[in-house]
Amino acid sequence: MPSSTHRNRRRDTPPPRTANSEAEVLRGFLDYLRTSIAAKVDGAPEPQVRTAAVSSGTNLLGLLNHLTFVERALFLGDDITNWKATFQPAPTDSVADVVAHYRDAVQRANQVLDKCTDLGAPLPRPESNRPAPTTRWALTHMIEETGRHAGHADILRELIDGVTGR
Repeated sequence: MPSSTHRNRRRDTPPPRTANSEAEVLRGFLDYLRTSIAAKVDGAPEPQVRTAAVSSGTNLLGLLNHLTFVERALFLGDDITNWKATFQPAPTDSVADVVAHYRDAVQRANQVLDKCTDLGAPLPRPESNRPAPTTRWALTHMIEETGRHAGHADILRELIDGVTGR
């Protein structure tokens, strides 16, 4: 008889096989991580999904909410004034709402990235006084940020209901 951990194990999805250009590799890995973390949150049970499982107060739904704001700030130029607050979703937002907001931000970010043909060029910005990072830097940072929080999400989801895997 399989153990409960084995029953809850998701089949791991291997890293993407991308084309050889730098842009395709970066975008491929970023999309892989985006899909992984959205899947980690999607279907997680309430209220555990928003309950802190560690002393820092980090919760699974808050991680995805935060990444939504990072995507919007980095690729869409949104001005975020309170980063700490981004780790707490609105009390009225369901898991499905937060996942949908994240997927919308990713889709809009990808529309911006689709127009960026030079990785060394700054990202386009709506009117802003802040300098824009290069596309290469933004992609690399978003891979780091998403990967870091995806690792946190792996642990939090396993603590919630034993689900593991990407």
